[in-house]
Amino acid sequence: MSAIFSNLLNDLAKLPERRIFGRVVGVQGMLVEIGGAQTNLSVGDRCAVIARDGRPITCEVIGFRAARALLMPFSVLDGVGLGCRAEVIEGVPAIYPTRDWLGRVINAMGEAVDGKGALPAGERAVAIRGRPPSAHSRQRVGGKLDLGVRAINTFLTCCRGQRMGIFAGSGVGKSSVMSMFIRNTNADVIVMGLVGERGREAREFIEDDLGEEGLKRAVTVVATSDESPLMRRQAAYMTLAVAEYFRDQGLDVLCLMDSVTRFAMAQREISLSAGEPPASKGYTPTVFAELPKLLERAGPGVEGSGSITGLFTVLVEGDDHNEPISDAVRGILDGHIVLDRAIAERGRYPAINILRSVSRTMPGCNSPAENALVAKGRRLMAAYENMAELIRLGAYRKGSDPETDTAIHYHPALDAFLTQAKTEGTDLATGYAMLEAALAPQIEMSPPPMAAKGFPAPSRSFQPSRSPAPPRKRD
Repeated sequence: MSAIFSNLLNDLAKLPERRIFGRVVGVQGMLVEIGGAQTNLSVGDRCAVIARDGRPITCEVIGFRAARALLMPFSVLDGVGLGCRAEVIEGVPAIYPTRDWLGRVINAMGEAVDGKGALPAGERAVAIRGRPPSAHSRQRVGGKLDLGVRAINTFLTCCRGQRMGIFAGSGVGKSSVMSMFIRNTNADVIVMGLVGERGREAREFIEDDLGEEGLKRAVTVVATSDESPLMRRQAAYMTLAVAEYFRDQGLDVLCLMDSVTRFAMAQREISLSAGEPPASKGYTPTVFAELPKLLERAGPGVEGSGSITGLFTVLVEGDDHNEPISDAVRGILDGHIVLDRAIAERGRYPAINILRSVSRTMPGCNSPAENALVAKGRRLMAAYENMAELIRLGAYRKGSDPETDTAIHYHPALDAFLTQAKTEGTDLATGYAMLEAALAPQIEMSPPPMAAKGFPAPSRSFQPSRSPAPPRKRD
């Protein structure tokens, strides 16, 4: 009896001393106006709006107007009308992850959606909208991280704790590249965030691209395109929160997010609903303020913890790599991988444009021999690209430029090196060995003896003349 009585006292101690609530005084589109509790709310707080049928709808405060709190729901507002009760939810939104979350698929609220039962709760709370460690307390980026894609492992080497963007238009192969990372990386844990993904493709990605082996060491966060802007935005925050938990456990985490552009679009919808004026191509200033807050959460942890290597896809609108979101993200991250539609149309996958891509941490993590090999490959690709149009038209004459001649000679081998099947994996050491073989010195044929002395070599069509045969004598 004493144990039961003790448990009852603990449960009573957890009950809030009071409940604060307001009333719905207006609904416009996806915006709910609450009166009576505005002095007890701040931006980011949550309320449970009780619909006519008694169903609670979780909402978040996104602003204030005329002494009223402006809320946006995480789900549909069906059944909400004037006078409905809005109860204030106290506390900071947080999750309680454990290592048992590996292999599970969750939504933006941290709830299981894979049909495998409820998620176990850990002991330590992790804030959904956490803050990154301070710049002075963070470790530096670690050693190389094997991603299994030889074009990236060699020409765009990624280090542990680095943040890189994958920039591409629609249908150029972002998801395929990310599936190659998942299959072949040597990171301890993978956290995958599908933000605003198509409902049909979400399951296909999990079952086909992630696969059974990849799923065992991964946590997948899914928010489909038909969900509310708050759910899509929170899916990005949830992805980083789960990654931060595993980082604090001393593990090296590979955090993949597809895509940052849909996160920015969700934030734009929220800001415009709150009445914020647009700044650039319809994006509000809050969008550009939230991007670094999200992306800076990835990176090395403090001393004694692990790291979060972030790879974020950016959907380039109209293949314009200078549109506002692409330009802002490129300035925040530590490198960018550009997928080129022209390369994809030629049938080379992954369609990585090496010359337009860069890894800012790469020169420092390579040996001098590796840097020299990569520099040689880039130089040859640049020389070929400068004359590519003339070469394709047949207007370039061999011997006009020795460097271009060398680039033409090595182009097939380099193109074959950069081509990799979706199911194929190449580790770091093998990738450098293959690149060295592709750039092996050209073997020259020894010239004929006459040519060596300065005489022109005989033509293949040349036939030496023969003396006529002497006439036969008649008997």
